[in-house]
Parts: sequence; structure tokens; C-alpha cells
Amino acid sequence: MPATQQHSGQDTPVVPDAPPGNWVDRHAPRAWRPYLRLARADRPVGAWLLLFPCWWSQALAELSLGRAYPNLWYALLFAIGAFVMRGAGCVYNDIVDRDYDAGVARTRNRPIPSGQVTVAAAKAFMIVLCLIGLAVLLQFNAFAVVLGMASLGLVAIYPFMKRFTYWPQLVLGLTFKWGALVGWAAVMGALAWPALLLYAGCILWTIGYDTIYAHQDKEDDEVLGLKSTALRFGDGTKSWLVAFYGGAAVLWACAGYLAGAGIIAAAALACVAAHFVWQIRTLDISDSQNCLVRFRSNCTVGWLLVAGLVAEMAWGAMTAG
Repeated sequence: MPATQQHSGQDTPVVPDAPPGNWVDRHAPRAWRPYLRLARADRPVGAWLLLFPCWWSQALAELSLGRAYPNLWYALLFAIGAFVMRGAGCVYNDIVDRDYDAGVARTRNRPIPSGQVTVAAAKAFMIVLCLIGLAVLLQFNAFAVVLGMASLGLVAIYPFMKRFTYWPQLVLGLTFKWGALVGWAAVMGALAWPALLLYAGCILWTIGYDTIYAHQDKEDDEVLGLKSTALRFGDGTKSWLVAFYGGAAVLWACAGYLAGAGIIAAAALACVAAHFVWQIRTLDISDSQNCLVRFRSNCTVGWLLVAGLVAEMAWGAMTAG
């Protein structure tokens, strides 16, 4: 029998990495809950981590054009698209991994392996989410639309990578941070070095934080024959994190410099670097809860850079005027 917990008088399956008392368990209609959990609506951190590079890239492009504030319509479109497409990606991943998920303690109570949602229903739900995502993407220019669609190949292969390589986190980074390219393209109608450097830095950032996340599953992964950077790096994880997080910070600094960012954005990036140091120094790879907290804390990275870039735009407009 799957483990359960009480929320509003109703039993719901426990998902270990979902925040206790999340809004899905507390407020969503009971019939919707399995589908919202399937889309990870009870664990929105992943959607935020997908969204932030879109916002950063958009802000960098608009900063380079001397604008005083971001295009709020574009920002809203990226938010809707990120949450919807992250949900679609999770559904696809769970369909592909349903047999493996049943053998992992952290994932066995997910909606498909626990029998709450059939595979056919999950596929239908995924199609609906993808159609919403397509409607959002079509609001941008033609170059951004084509660029966004080009990510689908990476999306398709990602769930299979942990069967063949110890570097699935690299493919996740390539896939999950594609928005760092699309955000710039939506504003500019083309790509340029700031977007490419931002994307490269985001890939390194993803490898770092998802390695931390993967340490939660390493024992089960070994039993099932799955691979990850957590298993590849082992006790040397902290040294690898220094390289990945340090590389991300340097690449982001270069992207900001080329886009015309100044001291305010640099100060925000310095705060990000300090946060990375905290993550690494306090990480305990043998403690799943410790790993989960540090993984979730990467939303702080996202908000720090958003705040820094928006403040930089406003300050630049004020001083120019």
C-alpha cells in the first residue's frame, strides 16, 4: 500500500520531495490532484528553474537596447510557457520512466506507478499541456518560434540518458535551459554572444544543482542500473560543484558585460556567488533532506539575478535621462 498523509480529511499519497501542506493537497479539487501532481504543480521549483533563464535572457536583451523595464507581456508569456511545458516534460518523463519510478522510494508514489493515472490519460494530459505551450510560443517572432521548437529533440531524448551515460544532467541542462536562447530571440529576432554565454552558464548551473538533487536517489539508481553525475562524482561532488558553479558565474558575468550590464547586476551576481559557496560548504550528500533544501534554494539564484537585471535597467534609464 502506498504511504499516505492527511490533508483536509482526505488521504493523499506522500511524495517525499513535495512540500508538506502544498496547495495541491490542501486546496485543489480531489479529481484534479493526480494530474496536478503529475505535472509537478505541487513542486513548482522546477518550473521556476525553467523560467528564470527566459527572464534573464529577455532582460539582458532589453538592457542592451537601453530599455527602462522588461516587456511585461513577454514576461507573462514566458511564465505561462515555463509552467505548462515543465508540466508536459514531467508527464513525458514519468510515462517513459514509469517502471523505474516504481522501484525508487522517492518516486514510487507518483501518479502513474501508483496507479492514480493511466498511461493513456497521462498522454492525453500531456498533449493538452503541449498545445497550450504552442499557443504561447506562437505569440513571439518567427525566429523565436522555430528556435523554441528546436528544443523538442532534446526533450525527447532526455529521459533515456540515465540508462546510457553518467551525464544525464548535461542533457538536462541543454534541454532545460533552452529558454536562455529563446528569451533573447523573442526580443531581438536573432541570437548573439550574450545569449550563448548565458545558456552555457545555465547548463553548468543545471549540472551542479541537479547533481545535488540526484544524490537523493543514488542508492536506488545503483540497484536499478541507472546512472547520474551523483554516482559519477561520489565523494568528489563538492570539487565538481566548485567547477560548475564557478564556471556558471564567470559565463554569466561575461554575458552581462557584453549586454552592457553594470555595477548593480555585478553586485547581484556576487550575491549569487556567495549563495553558491553556501550551498557547497553546507552540502551533505549523505543526507537527502539536506540535498533537497540546497536544490530548492536555487530559486534564490534566480530571483537575485532577476532583481539585479531589472534594477540595472531602471538605473540605466534614470541616469541616461
